[in-house]
Amino acid sequence: MAAPAPGLISVFSSPQELGASLAQLVAQRAACCLAGARARFALGLSGGSLVSMLARELPAAAAPAGPASLARWTVGFCDERLVPFEHAESTYGLYRTHLLSRLPIPDSQVITINPQLPVEEAAEDYAKKLRQAFQGDAIPVFDLLILGVGPDGHTCSLFPDHPLLQEREKIVAPISDSPKPPPERVTLTLPVLNAARTVIFVATGEGKAAVLKRILEAKEENPLPAALVQPHTGKLCWFLDEAAARLLTVPFEKHSTL
Repeated sequence: MAAPAPGLISVFSSPQELGASLAQLVAQRAACCLAGARARFALGLSGGSLVSMLARELPAAAAPAGPASLARWTVGFCDERLVPFEHAESTYGLYRTHLLSRLPIPDSQVITINPQLPVEEAAEDYAKKLRQAFQGDAIPVFDLLILGVGPDGHTCSLFPDHPLLQEREKIVAPISDSPKPPPERVTLTLPVLNAARTVIFVATGEGKAAVLKRILEAKEENPLPAALVQPHTGKLCWFLDEAAARLLTVPFEKHSTL
């Protein structure tokens, strides 16, 4: 099996520099989309360390566009843990506290799960909300998805060797046996990830180096979940810090704001 095209790989000297560049890219993509025919910007967010990174940088990067522009953003979540929003594991809850409270995006345009539903129903409900927000799209097409990658190669809540990697019909799937706690989650599926106009993977730290080498350089018969994200017509980018990129031998662009 041929290795997929790795996409554009950008390496930054520190997570701080990466975060600043990521926020600028989000703001630039938003400006381009808002100036286009659809005049809206659809952003999909992942959790983990991305929350603090975006909370630190995005409010200032988005501020020059003004509240009227942010009012035309639509924000969804690439996966979510089935816990109350007040829980420390809630991706939306963390973004609400640390980022969304500082961005004037209307609550009606922030698409969340209903954590009070059973996991199967929560997935169906979230899919229904996405279809309402992306009317006219057979599969929701996000302008920008920001994804993380785990040391095992998982992205969203799509884990290695899990049956959900074969899902082709559903746009949102429930998972009740997540190898990583909490076990109950809902996740976007590969058809949605691969329909996006731009996908950016963000990975920092030495603990990601080995799996990134596998994803970006290995020719594996059974690719890791993150390696299966190959947008059909969209753009794929990797934002890494030096520690995460230290084992790579493929070409990459080195960035520094110093």
